[in-house]
Amino acid sequence: MSPLSEEVLKQALELPPVERAELVERLILSFELPDRRRIDELWASEAEDRVDAYDAGKMKAYPAKDVFDEINRQTGS
Repeated sequence: MSPLSEEVLKQALELPPVERAELVERLILSFELPDRRRIDELWASEAEDRVDAYDAGKMKAYPAKDVFDEINRQTGS
């Protein structure tokens, strides 16, 4: 990375977590993927379908810690 990039990163890492997350989102949006709007619509629809399935008792929820623990166990991390 260039010295400017290193300085920007250093300053960004000093931001509160919410501001860092907002910064990351804005940086990602700057890539302007041609199908981004359609992809976002599909993900929103999928999320709504999953919430509906959970509310209807068709899908279970698991604590994130359990999920990541299982992934780490399977990958040996």
